[in-house]
Parts: sequence; structure tokens; C-alpha cells
Amino acid sequence: MESDIQVKLAVYSHFAETGHRPSPREVAERVGSDVESVIDAYGRLRAQRLLVLEADGSSIRMASPFSGVPTQHVVEAGGIQYFANCAWDALGVPAALHKPGTIHSRCEQSGEPFHLDVGLQGPVPSTWLFHCLVPAAKWWDDIVFT
Repeated sequence: MESDIQVKLAVYSHFAETGHRPSPREVAERVGSDVESVIDAYGRLRAQRLLVLEADGSSIRMASPFSGVPTQHVVEAGGIQYFANCAWDALGVPAALHKPGTIHSRCEQSGEPFHLDVGLQGPVPSTWLFHCLVPAAKWWDDIVFT
């Protein structure tokens, strides 16, 4: 499973460097492997809840905290824009990168946009509340919805 670790690291490195999901070919080039082996590794990483794949099984939907598809949660850090899967993951992007960042999103109740600066020690003080309708223990029941 050493190759799975290399694939995982290649996926996360690509997200960190570009703000976008890598193609299986890009991952294969990074790890010196072939596309079929990378896609096989994706399946094993999915089984460990490290990746969420699109229905095609070869495109990355989520590599938390990074989203492989556009979302309302945009994080700017180090001159790169990243999509986060949810508000919780938006806080995780600067932490994963070890860089300060700014989260741009909106309140789901009012639709009001908000911007939150996040430093290396966490977000700046704010009166905003983070509320999850689905308990964390149930997130993986339908991870794309939650």
C-alpha cells in the first residue's frame, strides 16, 4: 500500500499547488505509475474515506478539505483560490496549507455574503455561528449532501 500513500500525497500536493483536482494522468506522472494503478488506488483511498470520487470512479470530488468541484466556499491563500466542500472544510484549507487565508462564502439562512480572515492560529474573532443540521457522526451517510 506504499503506492496508495504516494497517490494520496500526489493528490494533496496537486490541490495545494494549483487549487484544482488532478487528473489520474497527472497523479500517475507524479508517482511514476500508470493511470490504471492510480484509479485502483483511488478506490482503496475512497474505502478509507480519504477521497470521494465522482460516479466515473476516476475524478476526485473531495479530498477534504479540498473540493474538486466549484462550491460557494472559496478560500484564498498564498495567491491561489481553493474550493472547500463546506464551511467546516473552508476553515481546514488554511490549516492544511499552513498559510493564512480568507474565506469567502455566504450565510445559508440569509444569503448574506461573508468574508473571514483565518490566520495560522485560527479565524479572527467573529460573532458568526457555525451550525450543522446533520450530526458529524452521520456525515458519511451522504457526504456530498452534508
